[in-house]
Amino acid sequence: MIARAEALDLFRSDDLIGIGMEADSVRRRWHPEGIVSYIIDRNINYTNFCTEYCTFCAFYRPMGDAEGYILPREAVFEKIRETIDLGGTGVLMQGGLHPDLKIEWYEDLFRAIKQRFPIHLHCLSAPEVANIAEVGGVSLRDTIRRLMDAGLDSIPGGGAEILDDAVRHRISRLKCSTRDWVDVHRTAHQLGMRTTATMMFGCGETIEQRMNHLELVRNLQEETGGFTAFIPWTFQHENTSLGRFVKEEATAVEYLQTLAISRIYLSNFENVQASWVTQGLKTCQLGLRFGANDVGSIMIEENVVAAAGAHNCATEEELRRMIRDAGFTPRQRDTLYRTYFLS
Repeated sequence: MIARAEALDLFRSDDLIGIGMEADSVRRRWHPEGIVSYIIDRNINYTNFCTEYCTFCAFYRPMGDAEGYILPREAVFEKIRETIDLGGTGVLMQGGLHPDLKIEWYEDLFRAIKQRFPIHLHCLSAPEVANIAEVGGVSLRDTIRRLMDAGLDSIPGGGAEILDDAVRHRISRLKCSTRDWVDVHRTAHQLGMRTTATMMFGCGETIEQRMNHLELVRNLQEETGGFTAFIPWTFQHENTSLGRFVKEEATAVEYLQTLAISRIYLSNFENVQASWVTQGLKTCQLGLRFGANDVGSIMIEENVVAAAGAHNCATEEELRRMIRDAGFTPRQRDTLYRTYFLS
């Protein structure tokens, strides 16, 4: 593993190609077979009501807003049926922090889904889990254990943004703290559940604050080994309050540099994902030579970053062609990064 000071030097370097080559060598050590994976799944946003008012979010609606919703169960079931019909193996279900949805609501929903569908439930960001525990007056460990018993299979890394409390106070002061995010993922790992780690960068943070984030998830992975993947993407400006203050979006060069440094620094992570949803297919394809070994989902449905102005779309065949044209073998995977599907 490289030291923090070395990673900071890479952020200050203008040798983009050299950084990419080093990241590619780390990728090859983990994945010498030259396979790049993707998943067919769906994002289901069960509610857009939220009490946190994050300045980077254009998706949420305040309580009582006419545009707010809670999806009926049948609507959730129909989305899952369509996902399975399209070859999907999982759903990523997240929503706003709703003050009236107690743990029993989630338990009943997960049990109902599992009774009907053979689907992997990759659901509830750390802020949502912490909110469920607080609303219900249940300990964090008991909350996660009960959700697991009801059918929750893994937890996504959403809600991390930048894991530095100074940044979080500026862009999402009501959302859970850095420690809260870590506690959710550490507890899930201790209970035998796998999770992912994410980073939304380009929201006005310093390089040192970005490194605080990377160092924290590297240390937690060293402690628990519970993360399946690291997924960085850039802040999307359109329609957000924060976008009025952060005038310059992260460039493709900055994205590739950060992706590559993440791959180099997080050498204890098996998988690093490149984002086509926020970066577009061509930059994502370049990311496969900057350390990434996965391109995420075909995104049957995505609402949150779309609300902030990201409107890229892709079919399964487009993702497979992008992977092949970069010199790799495409392979469908499941949520836990098991690539046992035929090419």
